[in-house]
Amino acid sequence: MREVIATEGAFRGVGPFSQAIRANGLVFVSGQIGVDPRTDELVSGGIAAQADRALQTLSAILEAAGTGLDRVVRCGVFLKDMNDFSRMNEVFARYFPSEPPARTTVEVARLPLDVLVEIDAIALARDEGEGR
Repeated sequence: MREVIATEGAFRGVGPFSQAIRANGLVFVSGQIGVDPRTDELVSGGIAAQADRALQTLSAILEAAGTGLDRVVRCGVFLKDMNDFSRMNEVFARYFPSEPPARTTVEVARLPLDVLVEIDAIALARDEGEGR
């Protein structure tokens, strides 16, 4: 079974893709960027602000899927500049303070809307009746 997950708490994106898909006990969240979903504008403040907004959005999508950041098993982080790694890492650590997920972080040539960071995730779905 495959279920599309969508929420107003996330940027609608630039292209034909779902915010997330729930399938076989997992939630696959598409890459999230530092765009405020209320205004569709890129947040100001550099890498820390964009990483924070991307993770807030990722969290909102997981909530819409009935799960949360505590259930994330893997993240992919795509940076425009690897020199931003430590600042992104500080923000990431606030969202995953203990037992963080497995993660890949890579520098890429370009990201949608020329953002500085994009973050995707795979999380465990919660079973029916399982508490949050």
